Amino acid sequence: MAYLCAAARETPRLRHTVTMKVWPGSPYPLGATWDGIGVNFALFSEHATGVDLCLFDSPYAGREMHRIALRQRTEQVWHGYLPEVRPGHLYGYRVHGPHDLRAGHRFNPAKLLFDPYAKAVGRNVRWHDSMFGFTIGSPDSRDDRDNAAYAPLAAVVDPAFTWADDRRLKRPWHETVIYELHVRGFTKRHPGIPEDLRGSYLGLASEAAIEHLLKLGVTAVELLPVHHHIDDWHLVKGSLSNYWGYNTLGYFAPDLRYSVSRSAYGAVREFKSMVRALHAAGLEVILDVVYNHTGEGSHMGPTLSLRGIDNVSYYRLSPSDKRYYEDFTGTGNTLNMQSPRVLQLIMDSLRYWVLEMHVDGFRFDLASALARELHAVDKLGSFFDIIHQDPVLSQVKLIAEPWDLGEGGYQVGNFPVGWTEWNGRYRDTVRRFWRGDGGQVSEFATRLAGSSDLYEPTGRLPSASINFVTCHDGFTLADLVSYEQKHNEANGEQNRDGESNNLGMNFGVEGPTADPAIRQARVQQRRNFMATLLLSQGVPMIAGGDEIGRTQNGNNNAYCQDNDLSWFRWDRSDEDRDFLEFTRMLIALRQKHPVLRRQRYFQGRPLRGEGVKDLAWFDPSGVEMSDAMWSAPHVRCLGMRLSGVAMDEVNDRGEPIVDDTLLVLLNAATTPVSFKLPKLSTGLAWTRLFDTGIEHQPVAPAERGKYPVAGLSVVLLRADERTRSTVR
Repeated sequence: MAYLCAAARETPRLRHTVTMKVWPGSPYPLGATWDGIGVNFALFSEHATGVDLCLFDSPYAGREMHRIALRQRTEQVWHGYLPEVRPGHLYGYRVHGPHDLRAGHRFNPAKLLFDPYAKAVGRNVRWHDSMFGFTIGSPDSRDDRDNAAYAPLAAVVDPAFTWADDRRLKRPWHETVIYELHVRGFTKRHPGIPEDLRGSYLGLASEAAIEHLLKLGVTAVELLPVHHHIDDWHLVKGSLSNYWGYNTLGYFAPDLRYSVSRSAYGAVREFKSMVRALHAAGLEVILDVVYNHTGEGSHMGPTLSLRGIDNVSYYRLSPSDKRYYEDFTGTGNTLNMQSPRVLQLIMDSLRYWVLEMHVDGFRFDLASALARELHAVDKLGSFFDIIHQDPVLSQVKLIAEPWDLGEGGYQVGNFPVGWTEWNGRYRDTVRRFWRGDGGQVSEFATRLAGSSDLYEPTGRLPSASINFVTCHDGFTLADLVSYEQKHNEANGEQNRDGESNNLGMNFGVEGPTADPAIRQARVQQRRNFMATLLLSQGVPMIAGGDEIGRTQNGNNNAYCQDNDLSWFRWDRSDEDRDFLEFTRMLIALRQKHPVLRRQRYFQGRPLRGEGVKDLAWFDPSGVEMSDAMWSAPHVRCLGMRLSGVAMDEVNDRGEPIVDDTLLVLLNAATTPVSFKLPKLSTGLAWTRLFDTGIEHQPVAPAERGKYPVAGLSVVLLRADERTRSTVR
């Protein structure tokens, strides 16, 4: 049955009293859904007493054009169908209910609220005191000023898009090389990208951007958050912004900042165009997603969306005083994973990005927070149960950042089957080893071999380990070898923010230097880190810009720096160009040799009766590592031989995978070591493929059964026929 609404709950502020048709509509799906005739609006709020839909005729409007009461309520969902509304319409909600802080309720119809299911953003937030539900300075008060002129607005969209034959690429994990990047930072200064596309989705889809990624050899891009986020008011007042984007407002809406058109539908269309272009080039798209908290912050934060829609349902509140929030994220709030509607919000969002936006997977920020049932992290929690049974999401790439800031939040190795993890122990061990710390060689070897101690007990494979040395959070690779202390003064927090234990080394000078010996040592150490990463079992992740020497001048927490400090510089020095070529060579070697990207763990035993173990470790005397050597604190040199015949590895035709035998020599001491090479079968000899201690070296035979390994260097050798002097 249809009914007419003359801008229900009319106030003198409204400009129009023109009636609009409103039909009952449906409680599903949530959000604003265009069906080709009209739009269905549906909003969940368990504790609300009334919901008003507010329609705006312009992003510049200071108040709504229509205010329509959604009178239908089905299973705690308020809904209505408007046959006269079309894509492009801007809207928000006003939600009525109790304002009882001690019970956790923060309803306030004076505050216009953003639809958590909005597919697009029609207007970003404009900071003003009225954006807060309380009077500034008095958090227990109630502010009744109308904020319609400043609140973010959602937009109705038509999802129609020509995908042609685009589909997810489904590249196997063991063949994956991830490149973590920021859409704006990667494209903003690239000289090959048309100027009007720089900083945008379309910039990343450009020929020049894709060419760099393909020449580098990576197979997937992991995008820092592209869900629409807000810039914290305190950052805006300090002329900064939330550049990284870990401050989500809308879990369905692509961030408006990276749209060339800066329009709601434009952002959706341009994001899809980017995905289509990357897929056409063979590159997967993985999204860094933030479902553990929102941009509304603590009880001192603004009322933008969930807080005003149903604070008790959406957030984890302190059991002792519901005025406050449980905070396992360091951002002021944590989403309530015990609520079925919160789980539905997350799952609906994930499915939307896979089915409608065609992304290939997700990296979950602070994923331990998603697994907290009460207080403890539970790997059998509801979130994992729902993911595993979902026919869509169980088939995409799932990456956990396996920690949060709560008690027991460090969960590296504890996520269930089907999940990969950022391996923080890999990062820290590799940094300690190359810094020259003693007692690291045993764990270092375990990390090189795929971290079976962490992942094999739960039935996972080496690909469960996402190996990385650097990422967006922390030093860049160039800074890791140039700074020992963080330098975050530009963030305006007196250098108190960011990690203090960086495990870096500066080679005697903090920061830039003209000393050629120090510069050479730093470049060599960068080669060591990159070589270690790409010769390790597991899935390598390269932090965007490390391959071209990107620096943040020692800032290890550049989350608020949307400027030259964070943007990639593409005018490279000779040493950076050489390092780029070295990185390309490493990735090509990895892709060429299956033994460097095994699907299963090494067994450490002879294979196929040949008497050669699939994996063996040697000390510089050419003898297999003894228990005493593994535990000796002075040992900083190690040899790793990888057999080229894998007992349990087969190709698509079921045939055994046969590969070259490789030998990796790693010396983290500052002094050279003469390494006696393991003996080979008659007719074979070791050939050097690269040595990080030698610049511009050709492929060449290793002579006289020994190899001089320079201090702080990595050498890769291959078993070749003696008649072959060079092999490429």
